Amino acid sequence: MTGILDPFSPELRADPAPAYRSLRAAGRLHEFRPGIHLVPHYADCDAVFGDPAFGHGYFSGINPFRPGVDPRTLPGSFLLMDPPEHTRLRASVAPAFTARAIAALRERITETAAALLDRAVEAGEVDFVTDVAYPLPLNTICTMLGVPTADHARFGVWAAAISRGLDPDALLSDEEKDARVDAVGAFAEYFADLIERRRAEPGADLLSTLATRTALELRELVDMAVLLLIAGHETTMNLIATGLLALARHPEQREILRAEPESARHAVEEFLRFDTPVPFPTRVTLREVEFAGCTLPRGTGLILLVGSANRDPAAFTDPDSLDVLRFAPGHGTPRHLAFSHGPHFCVGAPLARLQGEVLFTELMCRAPDFELLDPAPSFRNSVSMRGPLSLPVRLRA
Repeated sequence: MTGILDPFSPELRADPAPAYRSLRAAGRLHEFRPGIHLVPHYADCDAVFGDPAFGHGYFSGINPFRPGVDPRTLPGSFLLMDPPEHTRLRASVAPAFTARAIAALRERITETAAALLDRAVEAGEVDFVTDVAYPLPLNTICTMLGVPTADHARFGVWAAAISRGLDPDALLSDEEKDARVDAVGAFAEYFADLIERRRAEPGADLLSTLATRTALELRELVDMAVLLLIAGHETTMNLIATGLLALARHPEQREILRAEPESARHAVEEFLRFDTPVPFPTRVTLREVEFAGCTLPRGTGLILLVGSANRDPAAFTDPDSLDVLRFAPGHGTPRHLAFSHGPHFCVGAPLARLQGEVLFTELMCRAPDFELLDPAPSFRNSVSMRGPLSLPVRLRA
């Protein structure tokens, strides 16, 4: 890492693009810690996602990001697993996240987004993260799971501790690691109770379906519920917040979207590329691998700098510019890597995309003349999840 900007430095959190350019120019593979390497280029990240020689290695005891940690104390359910267990658990929940199943949620998501924006416009000045970006995906995933509305408020502290705890353990304090364990335990206790109630009185929600129509054990059901709740709102919250920030800083792109609100679905893809909500996913070599001109032993950790890959000029024209129509049909733009691909492709991608599309469509129709009140908002103290802590804005109908 000598002479290369550290992409995890707090000083670069607001704008990591210089670090990304530095790393791409310096080579394909950079040792970050002994046995852990950074991968900054699009082609290499793309190749790793599609290669079964790379996985997570938690249950094989070879994951170098949390050595010696019992994976059962970590949030993530099947995200921590490799086939065949990953395949089995993912298959149990995948039907709820097909494009057709998610499309059926459009009306409810639209109603929720419209109500949140109307309240924000009425208030005049709001924190867009707290008042819009956070409650929209939380409401959506809780409704899908069958979590009572009255319980939503209790999840904030637990979710924040887990979100912070997703970072590699080397970047966490002992207090943060303890808070992660406590939050996982609190969520587990909550969902164990809710699952038993759903088994006794099933509803039309996803948790009832999983509890009554699958062979999943209670621990597997609990882990799945925690995963869906955290992943189902945290990443979408950051997508919405960073999307709004990008539009505020690029008024000419806002005008394009304002003139064509139906292009919001293309804009969402650009927001995911331009400021990737999960910028540093990790993988582990499950066997010895030849990669980027090196022989990597089994158990080598790779930090895939997807935020850098999505700004790679070898893949994207003028990558540091925002273009809300970049992913419109006919432009020939390659896929971004924000949701990865291959066996670990984000199962919730259709839901995140729909919520982003609906929110920005409604925003352009209701309050396109929003004004950012803090031109340099602080970002979350996390490398695993990227998004502003708060986003004070003024909205006008």
